[in-house]
Amino acid sequence: MDLAPALLADVVARLRAAGCVFAEDEAALIAEAADTPDGLDTMVHRRVAGDPLEHILGWAEFCGLRIPVEPGVFVPRRRTELLVQEAAAILGRRRLAGAGAGAGAGAPDPAGPGAASTVPVVVEMCCGAAGVAAALAHHAGPLELYASDVDAASVRCAARTLAPFGGTVVEGDLYDALPTSLRGRVTVLAANAPYVPTDAIALMPPEARLHEPLVALDGGPDGLDVQRRVIAGAASWLEPGGHLLVETSVGQAPATVAAMSAAGLRTRTVRSEELDGTVVVGRRP
Repeated sequence: MDLAPALLADVVARLRAAGCVFAEDEAALIAEAADTPDGLDTMVHRRVAGDPLEHILGWAEFCGLRIPVEPGVFVPRRRTELLVQEAAAILGRRRLAGAGAGAGAGAPDPAGPGAASTVPVVVEMCCGAAGVAAALAHHAGPLELYASDVDAASVRCAARTLAPFGGTVVEGDLYDALPTSLRGRVTVLAANAPYVPTDAIALMPPEARLHEPLVALDGGPDGLDVQRRVIAGAASWLEPGGHLLVETSVGQAPATVAAMSAAGLRTRTVRSEELDGTVVVGRRP
């Protein structure tokens, strides 16, 4: 709704007093989303009370897309855009290699001998609202697309997110949720599994700690419990030359690398200071 300058200024002042650093931007987004003055006041009150802006708006901006989110669902972070960038680059190289081979160019396939030449299969595990899968479908499609999560609210959001791309969303614990027909066929398996150590949850910002599901945050004593399970099972689901990409932290990356190496994957670590993101990439030989 359009706001009179004085009303918009009042909203900005309320948000700034509550500690919102980007009060002007948030006020504009809330005004855009509000249908009535009462609705506007309710949304501002929720934000002042500490509700995440994305839960109030019903979407989160990620990789240029608006990803549906609802209260209780993990909000995709900007750092996870690094995961998308790396996965998109892998898919792009695979597609170029396939086109070269189809044209008789004899170009080597970076995915490795034996990799499939059909539409790439992409799985986002621990998907939350499935921002990574949606961004890859948008920027690197066409794809055979799957997403999975153990949290029912996240699965609902992910289904809305991936509906325009024809993706399949399943609910369950890691690989138990996936169709068995995907074994040995996955080109890219991307996972932003929870990696916050249990004792560090209390130190997280209230927006995350109080409003996002614990299952999406708590990675166990050292933060790597779920990562290890994802990594241990990946090789049997990846196609030859397929890639596993796991978001982690700078301090945890060596342990993530060690787990991938132990699982028989060839690893590399990617770091973006701009995004404050760290991704470990493993390739099935």
